[in-house]
Amino acid sequence: MRRRLGGPAAMLAAGMVLAGCGGLVLAGCGGSGGSSAKPELRVTGAYMPQPVTADMAAGFFTVTNSGGADTLTSVTSGLAGDVTLHSTKGGAMEEEKSFAVPAHGELDFTSGGNHLMFEKLTRKPKQGDKVSVQLHFTKSGTVTVEMPVKPATYNPKTGH
Repeated sequence: MRRRLGGPAAMLAAGMVLAGCGGLVLAGCGGSGGSSAKPELRVTGAYMPQPVTADMAAGFFTVTNSGGADTLTSVTSGLAGDVTLHSTKGGAMEEEKSFAVPAHGELDFTSGGNHLMFEKLTRKPKQGDKVSVQLHFTKSGTVTVEMPVKPATYNPKTGH
């Protein structure tokens, strides 16, 4: 036998639907992954190809997020006076102010795509060195990554 919700119970149920479940975990409401969920970041595959010149270098990595959305706002390193965020669109490199890290998604920095530019190097890193890099996120704060210096022609897909 089914009972209809009446009065205050019906209003409460309607309000929860309109409010997107209002913080309650109910079937079909998805208890995590909303914009207010805490990001859960993991940085992998970080590397810097050995720079060809003494004043500039590039950096690559992947941020995997198993929680709510975040934003990479800046990067710093003792190796460089400036570290800037760049995208590559239609073959042209463009400086970016920030990059979104999607909820339950990835942000990739790869050769030919998004990348870091280290400018005004304090020294020229050599293959085998590790460069400490601080990634600054809106919600997750600062994440420090040790970025190994690989050969100038390194390809992460082949490992060479």
